[in-house]
Amino acid sequence: MAGFDRNFTDELRARLSLVDVIGRRVPLVKKGQNYWGCCPFHNEKTPSFSVNEDKGFYHCFGCGEHGDIISFVMKSENVDFRTAISELADMAGLKMPEYKPKSAAQVAREESYFEILENAAQIYQKKLYDPDGAHALEYIHRRGFNDDMIKKYRIGYAPKNNIIANKFVNLKQDNLLSTGMCRRGDYGMYDFFRDKLMFPIFNAHGQVIAFSGRSLDGSEPKYINTTDTELFHKRRTVFGFNFARDAIHRANRSIVVEGQIDAIKMQCNGFPETVAPLGTALTEDHIAILCKSNRNITFCFDGDGAGQKAGARACDIVMPFLRDTSDVRFAFVTGGKDPDEVLNTGGTAAMQKIINDATPLVDFLWNLANAGFNVSTPNGRTQAEKFLKQKIAKINDVTLRDEYEHEYKSRMFNQWHKWNKNKNYTSAIELPEIDAITQKTLIFITNKYPEIAERYVDFLTSLNMSLDGDAPDLPMDEHAAEKYIISLKLQKWLETLHIQRKELTARKLSGDDVDEQIAKVDTDIRDANERIEKLISM
Repeated sequence: MAGFDRNFTDELRARLSLVDVIGRRVPLVKKGQNYWGCCPFHNEKTPSFSVNEDKGFYHCFGCGEHGDIISFVMKSENVDFRTAISELADMAGLKMPEYKPKSAAQVAREESYFEILENAAQIYQKKLYDPDGAHALEYIHRRGFNDDMIKKYRIGYAPKNNIIANKFVNLKQDNLLSTGMCRRGDYGMYDFFRDKLMFPIFNAHGQVIAFSGRSLDGSEPKYINTTDTELFHKRRTVFGFNFARDAIHRANRSIVVEGQIDAIKMQCNGFPETVAPLGTALTEDHIAILCKSNRNITFCFDGDGAGQKAGARACDIVMPFLRDTSDVRFAFVTGGKDPDEVLNTGGTAAMQKIINDATPLVDFLWNLANAGFNVSTPNGRTQAEKFLKQKIAKINDVTLRDEYEHEYKSRMFNQWHKWNKNKNYTSAIELPEIDAITQKTLIFITNKYPEIAERYVDFLTSLNMSLDGDAPDLPMDEHAAEKYIISLKLQKWLETLHIQRKELTARKLSGDDVDEQIAKVDTDIRDANERIEKLISM
């Protein structure tokens, strides 16, 4: 509908993944940069329906259907424009605005903003190489930037005078103020950025929408950014994304660092998929933008306390965006350094090692729980378990959420409940051998509690027995059923370990040096007995 506020529809397209919306109705498989599936608009057996997340459209090479996220909802659900917008707004968690067309004056005003900002970027670029910008040029060269990098990222210098206010003195003042480039004082208009190294901020299309200025005299804050305007919102702008967009597809991931210089240096030294938030903590909007390109994200923060907090916040924000195809990791630069310094001193290889050693999200979240609570006490373990449950609950993919829950339950069992190592473990749960009784019991469990069988499918398969058919009902609840399988698994493991122990003892008697292997098996036997003892007490 032409009368609908285009800013709102653009925001819907920015916040929602086209692949996610279409994937609710059409199974999609990624091939190259596009996703493919069978067209929902005509019958076909061979997929000819292509979805391009980056460009925001779908196209069927069979029937010719083509459109964006809004037209897909309209056509697939046979609804009008407003209904489709309303449904998408619900998905995005946005409130429906009033219907209001963009006036010709508003369109002209926005075009004026772009023109002012583009001219300002050109002025700053020129000033960097003028005599009064010599100290800024010397600084940026000292930071490892060559002239090609300066040109590519359009880095410039804002002089101490009011060069922008004077340049646009004859322009309508409200337009100039709305760009954030100038302020109004007691003596007229003055520049917001003065004596700053200037980094243009681009939208996804490469248009200048704002600036970030770095102090050159050591004053704080180090960076100041354009205040939010009609064109620029810090919470919804990812620095460097216009340069990194294609690289994110090629690398099959994005790397998120903390600052602009870090992002540029990473992009120019072997990590072109790197981006950064702008003058604000990471937000859901930032993650939504990145996930539209790729759901694999490596967060790379400083190893200090602030960096650790940034990592914990990123972990919290990214949880609702996780899918079974996501690979989210956390890397930290230690020793008081940042990526820029690592690249200057250790080069790309040193930075590559940090990225390669990044911790997967499942381990990072587990480490947060262990570091944040005293898991050696029942109270601490309870708090840590509640913490993990709260984070996992944010995962929208139900199956993935269940897998996280199962993973952490396993870790709690194996790592939190340690028993006295010197205790003589002689207890065992008596079980029949793999006979008809055991077989019938396992058949009952797989029929009654298929989710338990799914968790232990590898072990059950290793028994080489048929679990098809019926079995009589047993007085066994879900807890007892899982306990039965675990106990059987532990007994089988113990049998294997004792066989290994006998074989190693025989080799030792014949002169082989197997003391370390025997010690390892003894440790495994002791661990198995500990777990059996714990199981008995449950």
